[in-house]
Amino acid sequence: MKIYFHLNLDGFSNCYVITNEITMEAIIIDPGKITKEILQQLEGGPFNLTAVLVTHNHTSHVRGLTTLKKIYTPKVYAADYDIAGSEETILKGDGIIQIAGMHVGYLAVPGHTADSLAYKIGRTLFTGDALTTGIIGSTTSNYARQTLISNLQSKILSQQDDILLMPGHGPPVSIAAERKFNPAFNSVEKKSIL
Repeated sequence: MKIYFHLNLDGFSNCYVITNEITMEAIIIDPGKITKEILQQLEGGPFNLTAVLVTHNHTSHVRGLTTLKKIYTPKVYAADYDIAGSEETILKGDGIIQIAGMHVGYLAVPGHTADSLAYKIGRTLFTGDALTTGIIGSTTSNYARQTLISNLQSKILSQQDDILLMPGHGPPVSIAAERKFNPAFNSVEKKSIL
């Protein structure tokens, strides 16, 4: 498995292309914008784009989906019916699916949006906007914020320290660094001690 990073300058969002060199298949996570470089990467393999995984329904993470569907026939996985397009590709709760010869875990982490998902492939977690290096996703209420923090603590921060987080915006980070330095989790721990 190889992971390729692409930055969408329109929304400063991250798009990831994950390839399996054995099966010659690829997955794209959060196709904010499909660039010439992404297409060359797929065609240069050549890799068969078998799936698109969407972490949440925000334009800067799904805008390129229309372009991909015009060129390829990937199965789209999301927690939002408007994106996925059919019951078969709607992901609810937590689970594991087999895509492109890889086990892909999915974790529901609502709070930033109701449809927020994180995907785990190997020792890498793709968190979308739910968790970005040093901050958590924006929320619309205190309830949503507490829901997001609770989901992140139980499903993301409970992972092993050396798991790599690939966020929807910004640079990658480890679970250990987030646990230690993210003020959203430090303030929760301090409040619970008092």
